Amino acid sequence: MKAVTVSEYMTRQLVTFTPETSLYEAMGVMLERRVSGAPVVDDAGTIVGVISEIDFLDAMLKGAYYGQLEGAVGDYMTHGAETIDAQMDLYEAAKLFIGARRRRLPVVEGGRLVGQLSRRDLLRAIRDWSTPGS
Repeated sequence: MKAVTVSEYMTRQLVTFTPETSLYEAMGVMLERRVSGAPVVDDAGTIVGVISEIDFLDAMLKGAYYGQLEGAVGDYMTHGAETIDAQMDLYEAAKLFIGARRRRLPVVEGGRLVGQLSRRDLLRAIRDWSTPGS
């Protein structure tokens, strides 16, 4: 079987935010687009963190006293992010998912965010490369 790379199955149309994006705006976009997390990038397109549903819950609990969700994505995001290279072998990427129990991993090329690989993307690859009954 030929080597298949992450770039062949990653999602390229991503929801991303900057650290300055308001929490309220980011939450609205994530709800509208039905995603549970998104990469946070700087002006150069370099990933600086990830914001997820759990980060919004944390912000809500911290802001409960005031009864509103305030602040920016950069105040509550998980700083830094485990990333994978676009040219990584898909088999190696699958092993990372199993070991880390992640839903998705940001994909970089030359230090810039170019996509995201999810468990669902891996399932598509398995379906595409498997033959029924074998």
